[in-house]
Amino acid sequence: MKKPPKKSSPAGKRKPGLAGEIKQAASHDRQAKYVLRLYISGSTSKSGLAVENIKRICEQHLKNRYDLEVIDIYQQPNLARDEQIVAVPTLIKRRPPPLRRLIGDMSDLKKVSLGLDLRMRE
Repeated sequence: MKKPPKKSSPAGKRKPGLAGEIKQAASHDRQAKYVLRLYISGSTSKSGLAVENIKRICEQHLKNRYDLEVIDIYQQPNLARDEQIVAVPTLIKRRPPPLRRLIGDMSDLKKVSLGLDLRMRE
């Protein structure tokens, strides 16, 4: 004997599902505090450019929602060793998860925004 097909519930009475959870997570990420570390090597032009670029990006897209620590590997080599820094400048995004590492002078806005999980308006 075949069972009759199940009736679908009306659209207005659905339980919140995965789509609702994703939407909530995305809105939470937009309010999350970013914790960033930028490793540089002294006062080279590439290091200076990286500092300037990441500060500008953070001020434009993360205003009042970020902590940026700039670490000179010559001044604090133990931190660079602990983080296994092999190239500089390197930006590490600690929060919000997932942890990300970006290498370079941070001049490519699309790559940096992708690495930081920023949703840019186009």
